[in-house]
Amino acid sequence: MKVLIIGGTGLISTAISRQLLAKDVSLTLFNRGQSAIRFPEGAVKIINGDRNQHSAFEAQMQQGESFDCVIDMICYTPEQAHSAVRAFQGRTQQFIFCSTVDVYSKPAHRYPIREDEPRMSASSYGQNKIQCEDVFMEAHMRGDFAVTLIRPAMTYGEGGGIVDTWGWSTRIFDRLLKGKPILVHGDGTALWCACHVDDVAPAFVNAISANAYGKAYHVTGEEWMPWNHYYQAAAAAVDAPSPTFVHVPSHVIAHLAPERSIPLVTNFQGVSIYDNSAARTDLGFSYTISWIDGVRRTYQWLLDHHRIENSDEDPLDDQIIQAWEAAEADLVRAFQSR
Repeated sequence: MKVLIIGGTGLISTAISRQLLAKDVSLTLFNRGQSAIRFPEGAVKIINGDRNQHSAFEAQMQQGESFDCVIDMICYTPEQAHSAVRAFQGRTQQFIFCSTVDVYSKPAHRYPIREDEPRMSASSYGQNKIQCEDVFMEAHMRGDFAVTLIRPAMTYGEGGGIVDTWGWSTRIFDRLLKGKPILVHGDGTALWCACHVDDVAPAFVNAISANAYGKAYHVTGEEWMPWNHYYQAAAAAVDAPSPTFVHVPSHVIAHLAPERSIPLVTNFQGVSIYDNSAARTDLGFSYTISWIDGVRRTYQWLLDHHRIENSDEDPLDDQIIQAWEAAEADLVRAFQSR
């Protein structure tokens, strides 16, 4: 079997590649050649190019070899999606698109969220992914190639960080280890999920199947964690002190740091739990790596590679915490002095 991954050097892509190579798949990676390839020399074929140069990319793919399956890990705009359709029409049997659970609006109509939940994302990232999904499913309906959509949620692991109030971070480990107070949006009870990349990757590999044609799948974590527990478990995983939380309403954080709080407003403040039943049935998905074990592995990798950022160099959390605690104290005094 011949498989092409567009991307191939990111966190999920690398895990997918390792599992495909273990199955003796003939694997080709297409990317710009700007990131290190973490495979033995000769294990994979590399094609360098820029997919955003649409005409050149399409010609490169149309003039090259055909593939049994193409897995697109880095398609973020409808223009890229249209280009991919032109590039691979008649050149592949199946096209797997890495989408996202961010296609859904929050709050959802029901929980856990199923694949048929209306896609009305509040973020530009999610809105673009919706348009990409539509482009690919239209190609599927025309018979250009069979399409499978996979929607991961937060996917983490060795090679990256974890999410905090502002998005992806390694500074959060430094804050925890130094015993600094942790800024938590709302009251910390909104449910969140995370899945280690080694549990996510097999679903992509097993989706290379006629059983997955024309379908969409969630591949997400199955520990539905309040944010308070999320941070408590992360602290335990790295042998940090039990954290002290400072809870600040999400809308206040958004007013104080509007640009940096976009992920919070569009994603983190809502409930994020998903039904993986379809992936379990069709793709053999299994959630095997607990949050605390996955964080422990991720932290150790970061430590070994000297990749943990110094939280002292980003004072925003401390500034907001100090301002909130002062305002809260003023409010209590004002109320008590009535």
